[in-house]
Amino acid sequence: MTEPNTLSIVPFSDIHKDAFKALNEAWITKYFKMEKMDYASLDHPKEYILDKGGYIAVAVLDSQAVGVCALIPSQKEGYDFELAKMGVSEHVQGMGIGKLLGQHIIEKATEMGAKKLYLESNRVLGPALSLYQKLGFKEMVGATSPYERSDIQMELDLRSSDESSLS
Repeated sequence: MTEPNTLSIVPFSDIHKDAFKALNEAWITKYFKMEKMDYASLDHPKEYILDKGGYIAVAVLDSQAVGVCALIPSQKEGYDFELAKMGVSEHVQGMGIGKLLGQHIIEKATEMGAKKLYLESNRVLGPALSLYQKLGFKEMVGATSPYERSDIQMELDLRSSDESSLS
């Protein structure tokens, strides 16, 4: 149980399944449309992410899930995980919750032995891209994506990442 006005980052459990889907569906449908891969991961996070060795972090504020972010085992050669399905509730955006989730997920990836992460996004999501850059991600050139909406891919080399970018 959390104290009033406290934020904690906790591992995903079944009680967060609806929030994981709702928080991601909110931003996806605001800017884009849901795609086949979205439904796979959002409808079945245990099977699609966790059972394959992934991880999902949940930001909880006053006992309500207000943010989520996942590490999905990578299918892309040379990368251990994809940072994916990051969403923060509109009513708490601007409070630094996305940054805390990002820092947590990078620390978790490091604990899990990851050496390189990547992510896919869209240039219309300016605040998200700015956050990823602050976390140390750099744009990848020539990468392809299974997502129609993805027009930018970024990577983070954990072996050479500057720790100051996480503070």
